[in-house]
Amino acid sequence: MNLKKIGWLSCLALSLSASAPLSHAGDAAAGKEKAVSCAACHGENGNSPNTQFPKLGGQHEDYLANALLQYQNGQRKNAIMAGLAAALSDEDRKDLAAYFASQESELDTLELE
Repeated sequence: MNLKKIGWLSCLALSLSASAPLSHAGDAAAGKEKAVSCAACHGENGNSPNTQFPKLGGQHEDYLANALLQYQNGQRKNAIMAGLAAALSDEDRKDLAAYFASQESELDTLELE
């Protein structure tokens, strides 16, 4: 293949990848409304004072959305989370993840025993 064809194919590949739809990011404001039931265990801002529950505040959005999907499809095992995640749509998972990701993390303030 000559250089001209390689250049042409490279430009075509770049233009196709640039026009591909980007993954929809979650809406943190919508996520806040949807997170009301999450507050019982994880705290209002995702930083539960109870060490039995993970701190969600400030975690990466994609990590949180994926964790919810894994509870939903059974890859992660927790009866309570599986039940709560079962009814979530893709948009719900993304919105919840965006909300908790937008919160301040209190992970660095944990005291080690």
